[in-house]
Amino acid sequence: CKLKMAAQAQNHTVTSSGSPSLRDKQINAVKRMLNLNNPLPKSQASNAPLWKVLIYDKFGQDIISPLLSVKELRDQGVTLHLLIAAEREPIQDSPAVYFIQPTVDNIRCVCRDMKNQLYHSYYFNFLSPISRNLLEDLAKGALDASVAGQVTKVYDQYLNFISLEDDLFIARHEEREAVSYYALNTPDVKDTDIQYVRDMLVDSLFAMLATAGTIPVIRCPRGNAAEMIAESLDKKLRDNLRDSRNNVFTGENVTFSQLSLHRPLLVILDRGIDLATPMHHTWTYQALAHDVLDLTLNRVQVTTEGEVGGEAGRVPLAKQKTYDLSPKDIFWKKHKGSPFPNVADSIQSELEEYKQSEEEVSKLKVAMGVSEEDDPEVVQGSLADNTAKLTSAVSSLPELLEKKKRIDTHTNIAMAILEHIKSRKLDTFFEMEEKLLTKATVDKSAYLDLVKDPLAGSPEDKMRLFAIYYILAEISDADVQDFMSALESCGADLKPFQYLKSWKAFTKMAGAPRAKLLGSSTTSSSMTGVFTKLMSTGSKFVMEGVKNLVIRSQNLPVTRIVEQLAEHRSSKETEDYRYFDPKMLKSTDSSIPKSKTPFQEIIVFIVGGGNYIEYQNLQDYSKRAQPQKKILYGTSDMISADEFLHQLSRLGERFP
Repeated sequence: CKLKMAAQAQNHTVTSSGSPSLRDKQINAVKRMLNLNNPLPKSQASNAPLWKVLIYDKFGQDIISPLLSVKELRDQGVTLHLLIAAEREPIQDSPAVYFIQPTVDNIRCVCRDMKNQLYHSYYFNFLSPISRNLLEDLAKGALDASVAGQVTKVYDQYLNFISLEDDLFIARHEEREAVSYYALNTPDVKDTDIQYVRDMLVDSLFAMLATAGTIPVIRCPRGNAAEMIAESLDKKLRDNLRDSRNNVFTGENVTFSQLSLHRPLLVILDRGIDLATPMHHTWTYQALAHDVLDLTLNRVQVTTEGEVGGEAGRVPLAKQKTYDLSPKDIFWKKHKGSPFPNVADSIQSELEEYKQSEEEVSKLKVAMGVSEEDDPEVVQGSLADNTAKLTSAVSSLPELLEKKKRIDTHTNIAMAILEHIKSRKLDTFFEMEEKLLTKATVDKSAYLDLVKDPLAGSPEDKMRLFAIYYILAEISDADVQDFMSALESCGADLKPFQYLKSWKAFTKMAGAPRAKLLGSSTTSSSMTGVFTKLMSTGSKFVMEGVKNLVIRSQNLPVTRIVEQLAEHRSSKETEDYRYFDPKMLKSTDSSIPKSKTPFQEIIVFIVGGGNYIEYQNLQDYSKRAQPQKKILYGTSDMISADEFLHQLSRLGERFP
């Protein structure tokens, strides 16, 4: 059987300020795979694509979905994209590109496809390296089906991670329960389960580093899942570097950052270092979309109101509409980390600009009609001038229509978020929690009154507020009972508190420093004037009743730890963090860095679930740093506040 096995070669330029992002590199790798693992043509027009069928499993679908649209897949010659587990009709004149996990079930499906002669030829691409046993099963299936000559290529792609933004990736979305905070902390977790999580996350991190083409220095705390993953990743990198035949970090795959003194720093942390931030009510656009609209894999669903029926009677109808929010959306890219009122203001400004452009086109059309009394020379000059302007306006029409579509998208999303803010008083929850996070003086009665307020928030909102209060503030047993009574009265699930009580007692007993949430805090520019504009006549965003909050620039626990490690600052919090350098001959148990040069490129990975609040906080820090740093945020999966609260509730059932 002519099976060719090769590690995916990455052909990228030298790392610099204008270098391709991890997401760009993954897109190029996927496009090269769709080009049958041949180098990509320099221009799309230079070569007509070879039409093909793309077969993926759920994991492959999750990877490709945020990277390439249906139109972009068509541009790469993909006529159909189908799940491997679905029933599929034969297309015997078309090659099939498979993009799947190397699992027993998938190999069985592949062998069945070959037996049924579904396709003309087969190109197998595995998200991570296929084992020898499964490779032999694949070869046997090809021989039994008499299609050995049609199996053209078998590739290990090292693409087993999901790029959501240029500086954000997750390990997986499908079957994410297996890598959740709950799965890692439930009392009856088995050693085999922990090893599975370790191997899966190490596989994703290795794939990410192979795609990026870089070998980092690794730091992690001791005594938790992060240390276990760091040890295993260090070993895997060492083994690969010393394997001359299968080293994925050689030749064109090596980037400047690996060869230079300024290699990246990889900080692996456990979710348990900070349980408050995942439950925090936020005030920025992307984090709000994740919290209240369930932003998933760069897609968000919004319920829009419409009507159906004839003239006799119109009936209200709610419609679910899905929007893609990718880095290609220039408004999203610019404003995703902005405070929500600023976003609403920017949408209104763009809408006014669009209306102005639309009016200019209309005026030009009117100007083309000229009165008979006009002087012929004036008429001719006017026509020539206006024709040129109209031609220019018409040529910009596609851009204008795209802008209108973008405005409509963000108007609908922002209106849906605003509805949640108003109905649940999310601005008040955010303001109260910010006081806790910044260690401001807090009045217990104000928090208790908010929990008791029947018009404020959902029971989950109130439990989130109390959970943050309990984690960060000093609270007596009597005060806890007051909150418990109020939460029970409003119908809140009290089980998250059961877990937090055990967690807090354990951290005190173990002597672990509880996350003092914030370091230095500086007030950024106030949003004065924003609401005045938003409430002007004709604005779609009526912000009345929503507070004009001042946004503060402050380091959350993860950001504070990253800053200390990147700058080699001495701190009790990080002094015992382990140090791994996969390029050193021998692995050591040291906590002492070999170099004191500050790191400019940093990769942060959170085991047990991340969130957009942490992601944005790291990006804000990277821009404030002098010189600016490049930070890539990764996590086992992005979890919303309600999802995290549910995990704590399930853990609370296991703790009396």
